[in-house]
Amino acid sequence: MHIAVFSQHHTNPDCPATSRHYALLAHLARTHRITLITTNTWERLRITHRYPWIPEGVEVRNAAVSYENKMGVGRRLLSFGRYAAYAIREGLCIDKPDVIWGISTPLTAAWAAAQVARLRGVPWVFEVQDLWPAFPIAMGAVPSKWAQRRLHQMEYGLYRSAQHIVTLSPDMSSTVTETGLAKGRRWRFGEEKVTTILNGTDLELAALATDEAVAALRQEYDLQNRRVILYAGTFGRANDIPTLLAAAEQLADDHPTLVWLFMGHGYDEPLVQAAAARCAAIRLVPPQARHAVFAWFRLADLSVVSFLGLPALDANSPAKLYDSLAVGTPVIVTNPGWTKELVEAHNCGWYVPASNASALADRVAELLAEPATVLAAGQAGQQVAQQYFDRQQLAATMQKILEQSAKHNDL
Repeated sequence: MHIAVFSQHHTNPDCPATSRHYALLAHLARTHRITLITTNTWERLRITHRYPWIPEGVEVRNAAVSYENKMGVGRRLLSFGRYAAYAIREGLCIDKPDVIWGISTPLTAAWAAAQVARLRGVPWVFEVQDLWPAFPIAMGAVPSKWAQRRLHQMEYGLYRSAQHIVTLSPDMSSTVTETGLAKGRRWRFGEEKVTTILNGTDLELAALATDEAVAALRQEYDLQNRRVILYAGTFGRANDIPTLLAAAEQLADDHPTLVWLFMGHGYDEPLVQAAAARCAAIRLVPPQARHAVFAWFRLADLSVVSFLGLPALDANSPAKLYDSLAVGTPVIVTNPGWTKELVEAHNCGWYVPASNASALADRVAELLAEPATVLAAGQAGQQVAQQYFDRQQLAATMQKILEQSAKHNDL
């Protein structure tokens, strides 16, 4: 079977990114022909060169389209449009696929997949990584009511045209299903069209976080006899970085052995740099390759998964959640959605309301005084990760959906 994959943001384990689709594509390529239509943005950002850029057996078409988190709205739209145009052109040139897999974000990547699927008369599967356009609208990136309506129309049109819809969290699935059920009888769809495949993590990479690797990091970064709180990921406007910095500064005087590590880059990086300059308890760590990040998570006593308190963000499926639990480090989450339910149901983390620096500082202080509680939560999280987060198992589910969607076209 020939599968065409439309994804603007391909990464591999040498990149400072989650690399979800690297694992899934590698699994699919064992038994199917894969053509990936993507960009070379992340290839230039590789930190190491331990892994092939593309999994073995995957054919690739690379567009020279740049993108970075620091871009403003106008530059982002230009980047999205350029990729969509390239993807449609290449999608019409490649050998006819049996099924197309369109991945958002951005929504324009999935739109391009849908256009090629329509023009070539093949089914397509829509993977929803974030709830677009709800997310950019909530962040104020789409102030025009007319534009908002048009984007919502595009969103529903994509849901309707897709043979199947895959989301990265149960809350995303509920939102998509509610959207489908709200339409008129002719165009309505329900939960039978939607499947949750969690973002997940790479357990084989998590196994690289050995005692020796952690000890080496402590030695290199002067973290012996230090308690560590880790935020690892994008310093985006949605990630509520100012609240984390405020909490770190509140705790600094009373907890002299506590260090907050901020590992990553993005829009709020200047804020982190300024805070680190004035507060010794805050340190900025450069982005790390995917295969190296697990040792940092294991080094930490706790990790924080933070977002602004916006309903559009509650459904998020952040990689840092899965990676932290995979190595036995419990998490503090700030979304009142499914992540809160997950960590509380499995006793592997705690919830603190978003944008409440004092509540976050108080929770961290309480947990630092209860090391046995933290240890038990970490062990529970590792069991959850092994049971539910393994990307090899998730890839098998994705393969089944793609195969069934292709078969539907033959009926």
